[in-house]
Amino acid sequence: MNVTALPATVATSASAEVDNRAAYLGFAFAYVFGHGAALLSKSGLVLMPSWLPIGLLAFGLVVGTAFAMTASLRAQKVASEARRRAEKLVGTAWMTGFTALALAVTGLSTVFDQPELQTVLWPAGSTIVVGLIYIAEGAIRGNALHYNLGTWLMLVAAATLFVPGAGFFGVLAVLGGGAYLVAAFLERRRLAV
Repeated sequence: MNVTALPATVATSASAEVDNRAAYLGFAFAYVFGHGAALLSKSGLVLMPSWLPIGLLAFGLVVGTAFAMTASLRAQKVASEARRRAEKLVGTAWMTGFTALALAVTGLSTVFDQPELQTVLWPAGSTIVVGLIYIAEGAIRGNALHYNLGTWLMLVAAATLFVPGAGFFGVLAVLGGGAYLVAAFLERRRLAV
């Protein structure tokens, strides 16, 4: 089959691939240490300052986001015009998704007069939004690993809402953080192919 006969959105060079390894490791840190610290703190197993779990989570998220943006921008430099346009559209979904999530979480906790709902709705909702966008990015990039990671994250996040108490954070730490670690390991193999 002649590669030049493929549409521009399909025929991409290997250098247009997004290497997500560093980003996945940053997000794994956020989930394992941020949500893990929340589990230990909220279950009363370890006394720690209330800011520590959210600080660890925020640190990992900032690092992961910086690595993800850097890798994506690097890959876009050699991508086709159609691919760059698609990436920019998905990029705006991050702002739209989290704006909608903020409205939903605030609305639900206000309407039901239960501000403590935010404690579970933010982590679960954020993971669902991230999962949805990973699915879109995976489809655009033809990256099944990214797509499958997004699917897994969405399902885990939705399932955590059935877990009572601090166990909620344990599920996110183990199944969310673990998924990022597995994805970081598999990303090397994906890029080698």
